[in-house]
Amino acid sequence: CLHSPPGLRIHEYLYFQVLSPGDIRYIFTATPAKDFGGVFNTRYEQIHLVPADPPEACGELNNGVFIQDQIALVERGGCSFLSKTRVIQEHGGRAVIIADNAYDNDSFYIEMVQDSSRRTADIPALFLLGRDGYMIRRSLEQHGLPWAVISIPVNVTSIPTYEMMQPPWTFW
Repeated sequence: CLHSPPGLRIHEYLYFQVLSPGDIRYIFTATPAKDFGGVFNTRYEQIHLVPADPPEACGELNNGVFIQDQIALVERGGCSFLSKTRVIQEHGGRAVIIADNAYDNDSFYIEMVQDSSRRTADIPALFLLGRDGYMIRRSLEQHGLPWAVISIPVNVTSIPTYEMMQPPWTFW
């Protein structure tokens, strides 16, 4: 059963599935930014989820070339959610997933809101629980991989319950 945190309705969730590496082949739950960023009008069957370097993505990226036409995994902190989204957009990213920098956060979704700069961003921005972001990055490090392969967005209503593959560390 799905329990929505207070203030979040179920349709405000967006799901993606990690296809590789296999040890984190789960369906992850993210929440779209509240008042900035685009929406997914394409379903990507296989796209790279590339951890930004540096992780906070507040300025020039060392691996920006790998983010072009892919999705970036970014860490919260150092600058606004909107600034991070714009950095990824400037590097040609299709979307950004911003993981909480509290690695033990396995239940609290933060509302990503516009900053005071009056700037905008066109690509989708999603918020990911810190525990999930940490486990994805850790798996990539352990396998020596520069990115994960994901499918996004995933329509979970079409998946039979027994096939639902949530991370074992998440409470549903």
